[in-house]
Amino acid sequence: MDFRLLKHMVTLADTLHFGRASELCHISPSTLSRSIQQVESELGTRLFERDNRHVTLTPQGIAFLRYAKETLEQWETQKRTLATSATQLSGEISIYCSVTASYSFLYELLSDVRVRHPGIELKLHTGDPADAMNRVLEGADDMAITPRPRIPPSALAFKSLTRSPLLFIAPTETHAWLPSHPESSTAEQWRHVPMILSEAGLSREYANTWFKAMGIAPRIYAQVAGHEAIVSMVGLGFGVGVVPRIVLDNSPLAERVQVLNVKPELPHYDVGLCVLNRRLQNPMIDAFWTTVAPR
Repeated sequence: MDFRLLKHMVTLADTLHFGRASELCHISPSTLSRSIQQVESELGTRLFERDNRHVTLTPQGIAFLRYAKETLEQWETQKRTLATSATQLSGEISIYCSVTASYSFLYELLSDVRVRHPGIELKLHTGDPADAMNRVLEGADDMAITPRPRIPPSALAFKSLTRSPLLFIAPTETHAWLPSHPESSTAEQWRHVPMILSEAGLSREYANTWFKAMGIAPRIYAQVAGHEAIVSMVGLGFGVGVVPRIVLDNSPLAERVQVLNVKPELPHYDVGLCVLNRRLQNPMIDAFWTTVAPR
């Protein structure tokens, strides 16, 4: 199999657009189309369904995509391993994290890596931390900064960077629905409180467990992606939210909310760096991982 053809197939699978894929591969759309036809001919099956408007992967294409990515990854690993004359590691590593993590952790992390391995290029993607582990598991990013779940997937290695408590935050203005004595919470106090919670992720899991222990279902005002948006909505007076302290400490809207002294407290959670165990066989990934000191 021609590795060039595999790269063309993977690029089209990632973009699902012949025009964008051909630009990324620096070839014409017709050349890309011939590459895909050649791969499909060798395999004896269709990898893509395409018409004038859409490109989609067939079930066979989804299965072959996993093989193609692993093959290209092993090929790159072998090239670096066999290049004994190289004086330094070089290549690209993609990291996924929340906006908060990007300015809470990355400067220090990346400074160390840049000093020790200046040939490594770093690509940063930001978004909802609830998506972080799946992006690493699916191969969309090499590493991610993410809260550590109670039971991490066995395929992932995890290195702790900090611990952060989860907080109940409320508007600074007085509202009739605010619990009067959160330090001695009762179900009745919380039954009608509008809650602003993450759509998914560890903070949502812990919040749901807390309300279940209280014997009530939370009254959901809004479900959002990303903790930063929760601080904004709480500051505007829409309800009570649950966010990690690290998010609140780095928020420009921190003065517009107050921390409720809720008892019982929500659990702390570890925030750290995760990577697929098998990716640590890549010398560049392993060098980055080794440079990051656990805390």
